[in-house]
Amino acid sequence: MAKDYPSRLLAITIKIILLIFALRASLAFAEEPPIVLTGTLGKTPIVMELDLNKPEAITGRYFYQKYHLDLPLNGTQEDGELTLQEGMDDFNDTPRPTLRLQSDGKSGWQGTWSNPQGKIMPIALTPAVLPESNPDVFLTQLIHDAPYEYLRLSGLALKKGKQQNFMGYPLQWWHEPQSDISLFTLTSGYPDAQLKLINEQLMARLWQQVIDYHSCMLGASQFGKGDFVQSVTPELLSPTAVSVNVSTSYSCGGAHPDFGDSPLNLDAQTGAALSLEDILWVGKEKPFHYMYAEDTGDQSGNSVSFDDYSEYREKNFAPWLITQFKQLYPREMQKPKGDDNCDYSDAEIWYFPSWYLTPKGIHFGPSFARVMRACEGTHWSVLPWSVRDKYQGGVALALPQ
Repeated sequence: MAKDYPSRLLAITIKIILLIFALRASLAFAEEPPIVLTGTLGKTPIVMELDLNKPEAITGRYFYQKYHLDLPLNGTQEDGELTLQEGMDDFNDTPRPTLRLQSDGKSGWQGTWSNPQGKIMPIALTPAVLPESNPDVFLTQLIHDAPYEYLRLSGLALKKGKQQNFMGYPLQWWHEPQSDISLFTLTSGYPDAQLKLINEQLMARLWQQVIDYHSCMLGASQFGKGDFVQSVTPELLSPTAVSVNVSTSYSCGGAHPDFGDSPLNLDAQTGAALSLEDILWVGKEKPFHYMYAEDTGDQSGNSVSFDDYSEYREKNFAPWLITQFKQLYPREMQKPKGDDNCDYSDAEIWYFPSWYLTPKGIHFGPSFARVMRACEGTHWSVLPWSVRDKYQGGVALALPQ
């Protein structure tokens, strides 16, 4: 297995954060999902999510609808009353605001918020009322899968940014001001049905990045201000494929800041996310389709297990790619003399590389351990289309020659 997964580190970091608060992981074991409530704290509208499955360890979060930023909650439930501490425990017994809530007997909650300075404000909450759907496909999915996130995102407004022409396709950029997340949609260049499917995927990635930003800020709340900076680069637009590289640097409360690429590669005909094996296949059997759990694609269409996927990457793909790169880039692929230099001949760094499509070929980003992360960001590691044409993947796409 690879030492590190830089292109997935952001998603993994966020999963760890959510595990800490037991908001997501508890769903796999809990009898009931977290409840989502709306109401007021004082006179200010708020949205709250609470996991009530463990009375001795209640977890949750809430945000003011004016600000959208999460405030973590943890506490206990005893004799029907919730006693919750706001913010993260700094292990120094620093006093924190306290929320005391009691059920009103009709699935709502009433109570008070108080801070260490003695200020007290009333709280009134009722179950969130959600629509059946939203014009945005991704937001509609959130209504059913993550209603708390839906209520946050539905209160955010995207701003139109610049217009750009890339490879003959007109782009319209969009910007979410609070998170500073930007991405584009296509205004023309494809049949209407295809354009709709592609833009749905692009908007889904934009909204997912906004969710990731807020998860990062939640994780960083114990340590002060977090940092989450994203850049987006269109890499290839063609009649058959859309490829966009999304790079993120972030500090979400861990020991060190981090960064990684998370490209979006789409079949322009269907709008479906492509796996690498859809594009390139070097195995002996029929190509399989496998979307990694942190990828944006639908994992329900995976045709093999993760074990089979990782075995193929380790025993077939990585050795083959190294052979190709040694022929194409002999200088870069020379084994370094010192231990502190970048060793691009190490098979492990190519097990699970990030990848995106370019006019010249498939760009692969190696995956180094943290102490060697400066070795990433290679510009030379491109597999030409002329090589790929001999190793067609599971989806027949006509790509640049």
